[in-house]
Amino acid sequence: METSLFKLALALGIGLLMGLQRQRVDSRLAGIRTFPLIALFGALMALSAPAFGPWLVAAGLIALALLLLIANLIKLRTQTDPGMTTEVAVLLCYGLGAYLVIGHTEAAVAVAGTAVLLLYMKDPLHRAIGAMSERDVMAVMQFALVTLVVLPVLPDRTYGPYDVLNPFRIWLMVVLIVTINLAGFVAHKLSAGQTGALLAGVVGGLVSSTATTVSYARRSRSEASDPAAAALAALVIVVASAVSLLRVTLMVGVLASGLFLDIAWPLCALLGGLVLLSALAWWRGRRREAGTMPEAGNPAELKPALVFGALYAVVILAVAFVKERFGDAALYPVALLSGLTDVDAITLSTLNLAQAGRLEAEVTSRLILLAVLANIAFKGGCALLLGSPALRPRIALYFGLALAGGAALLPLGR
Repeated sequence: METSLFKLALALGIGLLMGLQRQRVDSRLAGIRTFPLIALFGALMALSAPAFGPWLVAAGLIALALLLLIANLIKLRTQTDPGMTTEVAVLLCYGLGAYLVIGHTEAAVAVAGTAVLLLYMKDPLHRAIGAMSERDVMAVMQFALVTLVVLPVLPDRTYGPYDVLNPFRIWLMVVLIVTINLAGFVAHKLSAGQTGALLAGVVGGLVSSTATTVSYARRSRSEASDPAAAALAALVIVVASAVSLLRVTLMVGVLASGLFLDIAWPLCALLGGLVLLSALAWWRGRRREAGTMPEAGNPAELKPALVFGALYAVVILAVAFVKERFGDAALYPVALLSGLTDVDAITLSTLNLAQAGRLEAEVTSRLILLAVLANIAFKGGCALLLGSPALRPRIALYFGLALAGGAALLPLGR
């Protein structure tokens, strides 16, 4: 009895929530009173089904659909385009009322919350769609392709030499990179025209800290006559590196949560140092006006993601080969060379091996930290080579301190 009353109360709450939203948009078909009644109706049909048969829920749905049909026929006499949102919401409300009684309470509540959010965000969603270019739509479609079409059909088992190549996990890494790139692209679009140096660094760290370093180093040289350019470029480059390291640390937490404390504490220490250096760069250039982040190409373009997937597979195979033939000590040159241009591949490869018990946490920690330091050194070299004379001492200071601190952490990695 108590369970039934709780589910009826939950159905009432879902109906009230949906009815509140529809009442605010002046829906004459159903509002704050009708939606709770519909949800209770669905719950009662489901509660009565064990006694009268499962057909009762279907009969209630048919009766409700007939009422909606009659109401729409009447509306068509005065409106040429009455819309279908409220009608669909009514059917969903009935279904949720019945569904939560069956025993799927969490799923029903989650669907109800999502539905109310979609109903409420009509205007923002329409504005966002209207502002999307053909390239933006293509990015979303390609993201759906790599995430919803390809990933589910790939086998989640290992193949190949050393039994380390997992098609599902390799493609999952492609999805991860596309997701990160798309998130950075969306952040850039939402801040169009008002991107400050700090936000440019955050977005750049999400998309590609190396590309961001090259872009802003070149900008500082092209704007060498502007005294603010070097300070801005240095801030963006350091913040991008900090965000990139934060991303690596989060990867450790997501993909190897059980080993997080053993693997990630040197990364967290280095991240803290980069955050302090970012604050120093912010303080030194706090009176400068921020520039804007160069707009990236298609963030969901498959070619770079596929290249990364291939690189990930090659690295994980190389790590397994080197470990098998030469032992753990020979893995460090692999991490050093791999980390020069891309930290993600060696990070994800070693994490998967650590999760499988094929690589010790201490070795994994040192490999990732070494790759991160190699990447910082490579970006520093790019900035020194491509940047303006005013940028070089700033980068030498910030990245020199970061490399010194990271090198001190290498023997302690555990």
